[in-house]
Amino acid sequence: MSGAVAELRLNRPEALNALDLPLARAFGAAVAEVTGRADVRAILITAEGKGFVAGGDVSAMAADPERGYQVVDALLEVLNPAILALRQNDAPVIAGVRGVAAGAGLSLLASADLVVLDAAARLVLAYDQVAGVPDCGGSWFLTHRIGRGRVTEMMLLGRALTPQEALAAGLVTEICPADEVDDRARKLAARVAAGPTRSFGRFRRLIDAAPGVALADQLDAERAAFVASARSDDFKEGVAAFVARRKPDFRGQ
Repeated sequence: MSGAVAELRLNRPEALNALDLPLARAFGAAVAEVTGRADVRAILITAEGKGFVAGGDVSAMAADPERGYQVVDALLEVLNPAILALRQNDAPVIAGVRGVAAGAGLSLLASADLVVLDAAARLVLAYDQVAGVPDCGGSWFLTHRIGRGRVTEMMLLGRALTPQEALAAGLVTEICPADEVDDRARKLAARVAAGPTRSFGRFRRLIDAAPGVALADQLDAERAAFVASARSDDFKEGVAAFVARRKPDFRGQ
C-alpha cells in the first residue's frame, strides 16, 4: 500500500510472469484482500522483470497433453473470480505494462481502466498458436475496448497490436519508455486515488453495462447512480468546492 493505492506486482520474471497455478492463486488472494478494503481507492497492477504477463504457463499444459485442459480449468477457477472482483469494485484499476502482454496478460491489460504502456511493448492474443480461445475476459474487454473487427483480425491472423495502435484505439492511456512505466503508472494511480471513489465505481458499472442496455434502461440506471452519488459526502464536498472555486478534498465516501 502507498496511501490509498494498493499495488499488485506479479513476480515470476524468469517466465515473463506466465501464469502458473501458484502465481494465479497469489494474484487471486491479493485481489480478494484489496477489494475487501474500504481504504483502497485505486488498484495498481505491475510486474517484475522485462515482461508484463506472457499468458498462461504453456509448459505446464504441455507436461501432460492429455490433462492440459485440467491446467486451464484450474487456472481459470482462480483467475475468473479475481477479474470479476476487480471490475465490480469501486476502486479503478491502473496497469503499468512493460514488454510482452500476451493471452491472459492482454486480457488483464484490457480490463484496466487506465494503462501506461512501454513504447516497445508487444500486445498479442496468441491463442491461435495453441488452438485456444481468449480467457480472463479477453473476448469481452477487447470487444468493448477496440471492437469486434480488430479483435477478430488479431485472433484469426495472429496479428499483434502495436503500442501506437493501442493508444489510438483508446486501449491504453499513455506510452512511455520502459524504464518510466512503473513511475508514471504510480503517479496516475495516486491521482485517481484522490478522486471520488464511489462515483468512479458507479461510472465503471454504467459503462460496462451500456453496450447491452437499451437507452431507456441506461437513462434509468444513470438516474439511480447520480441520485445515490448526490447523497454522498464527496458530492457535498464537490459542490461546496465548485461554488467556492477551490480544489475538492474527496475522501472516497
